[in-house]
Amino acid sequence: MSLIGRLFVIFFAFCLACFVSGAIVVLAILFPELSALDTGTIDPNTINVLLGFGFIFFSGFALLPAIVVVAITEALNVRSVLAYAIGGAAVGLACYLGLVPFDTDTMRFDGIVRRHLEVMTGAGIVGGLIYWLIAGRNAGRWKEPRAVSYPPLEGEGR
Repeated sequence: MSLIGRLFVIFFAFCLACFVSGAIVVLAILFPELSALDTGTIDPNTINVLLGFGFIFFSGFALLPAIVVVAITEALNVRSVLAYAIGGAAVGLACYLGLVPFDTDTMRFDGIVRRHLEVMTGAGIVGGLIYWLIAGRNAGRWKEPRAVSYPPLEGEGR
């Protein structure tokens, strides 16, 4: 596969991983009451709008950390599912910590909500697994030379 084709695969995998991760974040943080059985029906149009915002939110914050993870795995030919799960967790963690204020006097983050941290990290893990399913299993294969087969010359038997 050529490098240009690989970039399209990476872009598609990143978009799909961000959509799934955004859906997880939206459903887990905005609708924690969905696990209750007494909840009435939710308008599907509201869910569609929220999923769109979740995708935009997650893809916007995850772009730079995800590019770092993708560049490392492509350069080193890393194809392990565990590496992508850990990379996704790191991206989800970076996305969450990018939203939490950092106090430079005490050198710590103020206002971390544990549940939100867990949801973002879990969404990153699922996003990493989705990315692995689409693009990660073939990381670095674009660098391998293709086997070229030539047709037999005239006069050579088959």
